[in-house]
Amino acid sequence: MALVGRRDGRNFGYGRQLSYAGPQALKDMFGGGHYGTVKTHCDRWQAFVKWCRSEQGPSINDARQIDRKVLADYAAYLRDVVGRGELAVSTAQNRLSSVNRTLAALRGDQYMKLPSPSKALGMQRSGVRQSVPQGQDREQVMQIVDALCSQHQLRAAAIVMLARATGMRMREAILADLPRLSREAEACGKINIQDGTKGGRGGASAPRWIEVDNHIRHALRFATLVSPTGSRNMIAPHESYLGVLQEVIRPARDILHDHDLKGFHELRAAYACERYEQITHHPAPINDGQCCQEDQRLDREARRQISNELGHGRIDVVATYIGGRS
Repeated sequence: MALVGRRDGRNFGYGRQLSYAGPQALKDMFGGGHYGTVKTHCDRWQAFVKWCRSEQGPSINDARQIDRKVLADYAAYLRDVVGRGELAVSTAQNRLSSVNRTLAALRGDQYMKLPSPSKALGMQRSGVRQSVPQGQDREQVMQIVDALCSQHQLRAAAIVMLARATGMRMREAILADLPRLSREAEACGKINIQDGTKGGRGGASAPRWIEVDNHIRHALRFATLVSPTGSRNMIAPHESYLGVLQEVIRPARDILHDHDLKGFHELRAAYACERYEQITHHPAPINDGQCCQEDQRLDREARRQISNELGHGRIDVVATYIGGRS
């Protein structure tokens, strides 16, 4: 347990520093697991701590001093930053949500929180992609793969290839059961993405079959080749998922950025745009396609199919990858 004192002590018993207390409480709340979720909340909490210590902030270092006025002031600060175009609405909302979650972990209750981050900001996230996805150009993607390989980051290269070829999330590409997928590709001509999926959508209750093409076959062969000895995925038997994030993914991001790719999730959006064009024979809306105006039935069917392939339960989520209908 990370609790270092009494629950009614400084930072509710989690130490003297606000920056230390939040992450420790989160680790306790999640039982030492859910590394990606914990890290995301921790990063957003540190942004809050930085504000607390800044000239605009309340200059506090004890979570017991955080009240609703402090939270409202932080929301007002984020609203100003969004208004200056320095932060996305979604990022600001996520930061407020993580502060709520971290405070609940520290306090052991839900008493101190902003009930609605969107209302606190006075802004709604659009949920519709506004920028053309990076990574649609396969030649650009292969340049990234080559650059990663030249730096001996073979597993990161395999994750890039899997994400672009199949639309997998980064976590799904890391945890993909490569022998099973390879057998399915050979026997069925399609693969069922089940490992590392989000929101409990794995297993027979949520099949997620994707037709196999040469890009997927090539990605699976390469991933199998570079998979650590004794492993069925991208994690060696002696490693943890968190270790792969730190040792493989983190250094790879610099190379992605050098080649004008913001992150692995852009490859998922690129896959969605490609599938939209394959299904409708029109470019995706974000690529100035007009299918959504010319044939609404076909547009809806494409979105439904892409939603299934990406592992989402609602077709409206697809707008975050390919653009809206207007």
